[in-house]
Amino acid sequence: MNIRKATVSELTIVQCITVQTINSIYPRYYPCGAVDFFLSHHNNKNIGTDIENGNVYLCFNDDNIAVGTVTIKENEICRLFVLPDYQGNGYGREILSFAEKKISENHSTIVLDASLPAKAIYLKRGYVLTEFHSIKTENGDYLCYDLMIKQI
Repeated sequence: MNIRKATVSELTIVQCITVQTINSIYPRYYPCGAVDFFLSHHNNKNIGTDIENGNVYLCFNDDNIAVGTVTIKENEICRLFVLPDYQGNGYGREILSFAEKKISENHSTIVLDASLPAKAIYLKRGYVLTEFHSIKTENGDYLCYDLMIKQI
């Protein structure tokens, strides 16, 4: 496994991992309006800006296939996704460990917004719930998530 910074030319790869994961996993936990909100939030413009700022990383398996991504902004972990076909194989754990280590170089606290599918994973890793958020989407559905913090 190899984790490295994404390049601008890999925007499509990051976007594909993000969209495939959201479309496959999130409908099991969220109504349609919330899924659409996630998809519109994680758009090419936002991902492209994050790549240009050097905040996006890609995880490659031993066959050099991009299987996951994470965005790190200061002490915040964002957009951590593993392709559905590769989930359950330790990639998410390794990406999270990578992000935590990177953040710990300059910060003593990690923050993240935990979606419902990932909440249990973060709790097991020592993150603590600090706030609950709810966003009303355009069609009236609600997107619910938790702000979580971990002291390093």
